[in-house]
This record gives sequence, structure tokens and C-alpha cells, in this order.
Amino acid sequence: MANGNGFVITKDTWAELPPEQREWLLFDTIQDINVRLKAVEKRPLIDKCFAFAGGIIGGVLAFLGVKWGT
Repeated sequence: MANGNGFVITKDTWAELPPEQREWLLFDTIQDINVRLKAVEKRPLIDKCFAFAGGIIGGVLAFLGVKWGT
């Protein structure tokens, strides 16, 4: 799933899976999340700063849009 081609399991499919397969899917999902988090954490500091600044700018613009839009 680390390549972005994961799949979605429906509630009905989950109910039909044996416990061993459920445990494996949970383990695989947690491992995938771990790999993705490590990739994000390895980003350079400047990328993190730009993301932070973009979040602030987006938040301010959203606030102004809500305030002036109503």
C-alpha cells in the first residue's frame, strides 16, 4: 500500500474476513502509515516552514472569507 494503490474494505467485506486476515490488514496498514510518516519527517526544514506558512495564510483567508461572506 505504500505506493498509493491501496484498496478500501467495506463493512460487509470486513465482517466476512477471518480474524487472521483482519489482523494482517491492520498490521499492514500500520506499517504503511509508519513508512509515510517517516517520509514526511525526512522532508527538509524549508518544506515544513512553507507548509506551516501556507496553513497560516489559508486559515486567515478562510476566516476572512467566512467573516465577509456572511
